[in-house]
Amino acid sequence: MAQDFHDLLVWQRSIELSVAVYELTKGFPKEEIYGLTSQLRRASVSVASNIAEGRGRLNNGEFRQFLGLAQGSNYEVQTQLVIAKRMNLGKSEHIDRAEKLSKEVGRMLSAFIATVSARS
Repeated sequence: MAQDFHDLLVWQRSIELSVAVYELTKGFPKEEIYGLTSQLRRASVSVASNIAEGRGRLNNGEFRQFLGLAQGSNYEVQTQLVIAKRMNLGKSEHIDRAEKLSKEVGRMLSAFIATVSARS
């Protein structure tokens, strides 16, 4: 297993997701700043943050728990992206990029959770 969270591909990809979400939400209407803009940004940052925090824990059980939290935050992002798309809040190419990254992060997290669980 990687010694540092920076080495984890899933963490690196989740950072890309956060950047994509920030780029997307720059174009959201100002009235959404405390609504969907804030929620999407916080949820996307939470994905990478939980992976990093979990990596710093002392055992695989705790790490697995934080990976589960990251997965939950990623599902939040996916849900909020669906809402943004249906409300036509951002450029469709930015939404599509964020959706693609979120789905990729979700697959990576699922596989990583299974690997960490097998080692517990």
